[in-house]
Amino acid sequence: MPRRARLDTPGALQHLIIRGIERQRIFRDDGDRTAFLTRFGRVLTETTTPCYAWALLPNHAHFLLQTGRLPLSTMMRRVLTGYAVNFNRRHRRHGPLFQNRYKSILCEQEPYLLELVRYIHLNPLRGKQVRDLDELDRYPFAGHSALMGKCVNEWQAVDLVLGQFAEREAAARRAYRAFLADGISLGRRPELVGGGLIRSLGGWTAVKSLRDGSLRVKGDERILGESGFVLQTLASAEEELERVERLVQRGVDLDSVARQAAGVFGLEPDTILGAGRQRKVSASRSLFCYWAVRELGHTTTALARRLKLTQPAVSIAVRRGERIVRERGLRLAVE
Repeated sequence: MPRRARLDTPGALQHLIIRGIERQRIFRDDGDRTAFLTRFGRVLTETTTPCYAWALLPNHAHFLLQTGRLPLSTMMRRVLTGYAVNFNRRHRRHGPLFQNRYKSILCEQEPYLLELVRYIHLNPLRGKQVRDLDELDRYPFAGHSALMGKCVNEWQAVDLVLGQFAEREAAARRAYRAFLADGISLGRRPELVGGGLIRSLGGWTAVKSLRDGSLRVKGDERILGESGFVLQTLASAEEELERVERLVQRGVDLDSVARQAAGVFGLEPDTILGAGRQRKVSASRSLFCYWAVRELGHTTTALARRLKLTQPAVSIAVRRGERIVRERGLRLAVE
């Protein structure tokens, strides 16, 4: 069965989970953990991606992020690929480090933001990386210690999370820590790891009792939210897919996009595939990349191969193309 597309839009709250291949360790020591956080923090800062919670465990890790303008897949590729290369070199190993692609769950911000912050930050305690809450307060490899003021991560959105509890910092920290302590007895909370409408209806037992032929129930492990949020998210994703399919059916392909992008600047389409760096060529190539990725759904990796560029260069071009479209009011036309 083919993998379903990720659900990722600007401003979306996403719970990400990465795991080691065959449950192997992805962090063998503090040197690995520090190297990962340095890379992770740099990419978050460069992409202005808010991070509300995170925790590193020996063979997996959790992150709660809010997608910015850069697609989540592009941002995580930068983090994970670079880290895996350095990890293999450092430990003299070969082959994949991570289990398939990371898992991402699009989450309804209210009421799940704080529940997910608590769930993620209690992971080191549940996983026996720390003995108790006092030790978790000082544990440098989870976001809880930054919320408690024991360490500083410039890239972590501490103020936004604490602001959910109280206006004054000291009172907010006390309330947040009490909230965290209340969650210890709740256990592993499988209901917080995707499932869509199944969860909002009360689980599979409730779903089975409602199957009288008049109700269709749909679960989706890519989504965490109440029924209205789930249906709206799935409808938006389906609408996006249908829009791409309509463009393709009406003859809009990469050649068509290249003609239009080049025509905006009075150039020939072949110039986009060349190595030219003149301003007009660069602008038309950026417009081409934006339309190809955002309108036709092509990946930045595939475009990089076609254009003989690096994947990060294509991602930068997409952002430049977005500015061009916005400033000039351009639209991709059906020829």
